Amino acid sequence: MERSRTLIALLLAGSLVAGSATPAIAGKSDRAAQAIAAAQAKIDSARTIGAGTELPRRIAAAQAELARASEAKQSGHNEEAIQIAIRAQAMADAVLGETAARKDADVAATRAIAQDQVQSVQSQADAARAEAAQANARAADAAQAAQLSAQQAAAAQTAAATAVQNPPPAPTNVETTISTTQPATGARRTVKKKVVVRPKATAPTTVTTATTRVSTSQ
Repeated sequence: MERSRTLIALLLAGSLVAGSATPAIAGKSDRAAQAIAAAQAKIDSARTIGAGTELPRRIAAAQAELARASEAKQSGHNEEAIQIAIRAQAMADAVLGETAARKDADVAATRAIAQDQVQSVQSQADAARAEAAQANARAADAAQAAQLSAQQAAAAQTAAATAVQNPPPAPTNVETTISTTQPATGARRTVKKKVVVRPKATAPTTVTTATTRVSTSQ
C-alpha cells in the first residue's frame, strides 16, 4: 500500500514538473506541447499501477482526449490543445487515484481473508487440543478402573487359594450326660444328650464333656 502511494506521488510530481516547466518566454505552441506531454505522463503512470486493467474505459477516454489535444495543436489551435490536454490530465489523475484506492482495498481484503484463515486454523487447533485432553482423561479413567478390577481379581484369587489350602475343620460332637435319681424307687437314671457344635474355621477345636449328677434323698 505504501509502495503504491509513493510510486503515485513520484509519478504525479514528475508530471507536474513537466507541466509547470514552461519558460515564461515560451509561446502557446510550446505550452501546448508541454501540456500534452504532462497528460501523456499521467496516463502512462495510471497504466503502470494497473489502471488499464481496473478502469480500462476511463483510461481509454483520457487517452482519446489527449489525442484530440494533439490534433488541435497540429491544426494550430494551441490554446484549444492546451485546454484539452489539461482535461486529459485531470482524467488521468482521477484514474490514478481510484486505481490506487482499489489496490489498497484489495490488499486490505486479502489481509482480512488471511487473518480469518489464521483464526479458523487456530480455532480448529484449540478444538483438537480440547478433544485430545478429553480423550486422555477418559483413557486415564479406564486405566484406573482396569487397575482396580485387576486388584480385586487378584484379591479374590488369593482368598480362593487360601481357602483351598486351609479348609474349615470338621464339626465337633459334644456329649452332655445328665444323671438323675428318682425319689420313689431310689433308682438312678442317666440321660445322654448329643450336641453338635460347628466352630468357625479359625477357632481351635474344643471338646467338652459335662456330667451333671442330681441326687435326691427321701
